[in-house]
Amino acid sequence: MSGGPTARAPAAATPAASDMLLTVHSVDLLKSKDGPNRREHHTDAYFSDNLIIRRGQTFQMWIEFSRPFNPKSDSLQLQLKLEPIFSSSTGIHISVPLVDILEDGRWEMKIVEQKDKRVRLAVNTLPTASIGRYKVTVESFSPKGKLLFPCSPNDLYMLFNPWCEDDAVYLDNEAERKEYILNSMGRIYYGTEQQIGTRTWNFAQFEQDILEACLFILERGQVAKTEWRDPVIVSRMVSALVNSNDDYGVLIGNWKDSYEGGTSPTAWSGSGDILRQYYKSSGKPVKFAQCWVYAGVTNTVLRCLGIPTRCVTNFSSAHDTDLSLTTDIYIDEKLEIIKDKTSDSVWNFHVWNESWMSRPDLPAGYGGWQVVDATPQEPSQGSYRCGPTSVSAVRNGQVNLKFDTPFVFAEVNSDRIYWQKKPDGSFSQVNVEKSSIGQRISTKAVGSDARVDITHLYKYPEGSWEERTAVERASRFGSKPTLYPSPTGNDVSVEIVMDGAGPRIGEDAKLSIVLKNKSSTQRTASLLYEVMVMYYTGVLKTTVKKDRITLTLKPQETKSIPLTLQYKEYMNHLVDQGALMLAVTGRVNETQQILATQFNFRLRTPDLIITPQGDAVVGKELTVKITFQNPLSQVLRNVLFRIEGLGMQSVRKIAYGDVDKLATVTLTEKFVPTVAGPQKLLASMDCRLLTQVHGVADIVVKPK
Repeated sequence: MSGGPTARAPAAATPAASDMLLTVHSVDLLKSKDGPNRREHHTDAYFSDNLIIRRGQTFQMWIEFSRPFNPKSDSLQLQLKLEPIFSSSTGIHISVPLVDILEDGRWEMKIVEQKDKRVRLAVNTLPTASIGRYKVTVESFSPKGKLLFPCSPNDLYMLFNPWCEDDAVYLDNEAERKEYILNSMGRIYYGTEQQIGTRTWNFAQFEQDILEACLFILERGQVAKTEWRDPVIVSRMVSALVNSNDDYGVLIGNWKDSYEGGTSPTAWSGSGDILRQYYKSSGKPVKFAQCWVYAGVTNTVLRCLGIPTRCVTNFSSAHDTDLSLTTDIYIDEKLEIIKDKTSDSVWNFHVWNESWMSRPDLPAGYGGWQVVDATPQEPSQGSYRCGPTSVSAVRNGQVNLKFDTPFVFAEVNSDRIYWQKKPDGSFSQVNVEKSSIGQRISTKAVGSDARVDITHLYKYPEGSWEERTAVERASRFGSKPTLYPSPTGNDVSVEIVMDGAGPRIGEDAKLSIVLKNKSSTQRTASLLYEVMVMYYTGVLKTTVKKDRITLTLKPQETKSIPLTLQYKEYMNHLVDQGALMLAVTGRVNETQQILATQFNFRLRTPDLIITPQGDAVVGKELTVKITFQNPLSQVLRNVLFRIEGLGMQSVRKIAYGDVDKLATVTLTEKFVPTVAGPQKLLASMDCRLLTQVHGVADIVVKPK
């Protein structure tokens, strides 16, 4: 069909209707939440009155003209423009022609209904279109000429589409799409592999202003709009922009003791507040974050933009600063740890994200889940970011495949090597702990709040042929020795055992050091144990208890040495997360075998107990009681409670003040639910002396 005013009706004494200009009177983008566009595109949950669609799928719109549209002599075209805000790079300009028959894989539209002066259009979008906020203009052509009708401020928001088979983020399982795109609540795991803690996180990807905030973040990346079509590039950008280390990104990290002038990382329970704060301040970074906060916000941004994403926790996560694929611990002649020489650290846990996408930039078989990590640990190509890293490449030891595969491989696969200083100042290797790194890798289950162990996606079973092959393949690229000399007479073993779920904060901690003599002769050993307070990143703060023990083991004897750490010994030294480490080193006198092991544990914190009083009904006031008991024999100062969820579009903050030692506090709060169905109400406590205190209640809201 001709795009310009070519055909003319014969001149007549009175002008026929079709001789008049075709003026657009109004455009209806059918953008209401419960209308067919938003429902069919799975965007009806966004708290927004804009037209939000997913690429590769048709949407509908109505246009009203000054006169009936005449298909013989009139024509139409849509102009879509995606223009950068911060950079001078060129934007994208798309012309969508009017056709008689829609074909897949093209920008096209056709008239599907005509009523008097109105026409309804079906508009086709490309599954490879750049995401973003498009300005829409209608061009109308008639024999009398061309007219433009800009639709702004009614812009069109285009997102990735996991429901579309031709989209790079296509996910073929509806339950997984519901979890990894549409679920706005998730769980994040923390602690140690023996003491896994769980906290509920409000991703809030559909809340007010969050979509705008996510697109604002991408604008800060100053990447050409043509790159916004590629989830590999978008997820890599997001991993750089969620931290503020080198690009005015969202969050400032803080792993110190003081959070003056900001929010303690353990006090956040959702991403909404963080993203709104960043967006409304025009890009002023928010204080403060640690790994789970970076991961929670990254999850929100990627889900909001339409990339299936989940939070993943790796326990005993190695931070290999020299990519040797080993984690090295140095001890002196007296078996004391040389703290200033040990630069590699093992984090008790580290939280990152996985996003689902195809990887046309890699060999076949490396698409699917990709690690995306916004916690600023090491620069990658000049900027603090990590990923997307193919999980399959990590599993197979293909550390030459981009992006950042050696770093992620080392996080889940390092061996822990103990080196002892010799009299001449050199170091010899005295012990190797294989299989201590990369434990119980965890994510939330699809469709429930259960924890799922996905370690098998990252590595083959320890000791299997496939696992050895993967490590050998990786070590060709790292500086890792493949053979370790083992000391002779390795017949005494040491391990540390903890009862049950472990100690609670405010109580004494009880552990046991268990030694086994596997030989048929007596063994005597001298041990040094040291209990240290540490940050969850494996950085040691201070020693709270230390002692030497000598003992005798009969042939084949197992001996358990109980160890009690009293509350008064640690109470003034704890840092966030209540993380502690027991390090044991020793020497067997008869064989000179060196014993060495480390055990991380944490002091568990109490939960906030949330109890709704009566039924929750849309539009009716609901009273909720929140109860907390201070487990410490110390006064908690300046306690702040934060509450979110239950369909609220912001976080409610309650400055409570001081809580007496061992006292119980009950808050009574009132809410008016706005959305029916199963909801969660989250609460967390912000207090200098006691961190990682939070709670959640599942509340089913009945319709009016």
